Amino acid sequence: MELIEAIYQRRAIRDYTSAKVAASTLNELIDAALQAPSAMNHQPWAFAVFQGRPRLLEYSVRAKAHFLAMVLAPFGFHERGDTLTDPTYNIFYNASTLLVICARHEGLNPAEDCCLAAQNFMLAAHAAGLGTCPIGIARPWLNLPEVKEELGIPSDVAAVFPLTVGYPASLPAPTPRQAPDVLCWKNDNPDPAGP
Repeated sequence: MELIEAIYQRRAIRDYTSAKVAASTLNELIDAALQAPSAMNHQPWAFAVFQGRPRLLEYSVRAKAHFLAMVLAPFGFHERGDTLTDPTYNIFYNASTLLVICARHEGLNPAEDCCLAAQNFMLAAHAAGLGTCPIGIARPWLNLPEVKEELGIPSDVAAVFPLTVGYPASLPAPTPRQAPDVLCWKNDNPDPAGP
């Protein structure tokens, strides 16, 4: 698959088959993530992998409860409130694999570097016929000290980018994109054709 094709075709997948992603495939995708740029080449990322639908369903219940109580409650109504209170709603969309890209607290921009690694991972997964979906709702729960200890995530790293990985059961239609909001374009040697 051509890179530009992967960029334009990749979608957030919210419907997965029960097929498990092989460890060898996940290792290949993590290796692709490692090729991302990082500030001063600190490569602050680390990876946590959780597999099994029952495990992820349990994590979903706990992460939803935490998000509702600690994140949404102080701010009142939220557009996701009804969905998150639905006991049948799984924030991991019944995927069998959750990858969490974590940042060590070193370097200039560890969280941003992890997001670059995540983009590499998602594009490589798409090219391999897999689907992914970022799950930001899980991040506050994953960063609780007691949850880190339980899951085996060291206390000196932060969960930055949780994402599901799996085989898509269905493919969503493309979401229209807005025109770019170019705030300024300054050029000392303008192109006669214009920006």
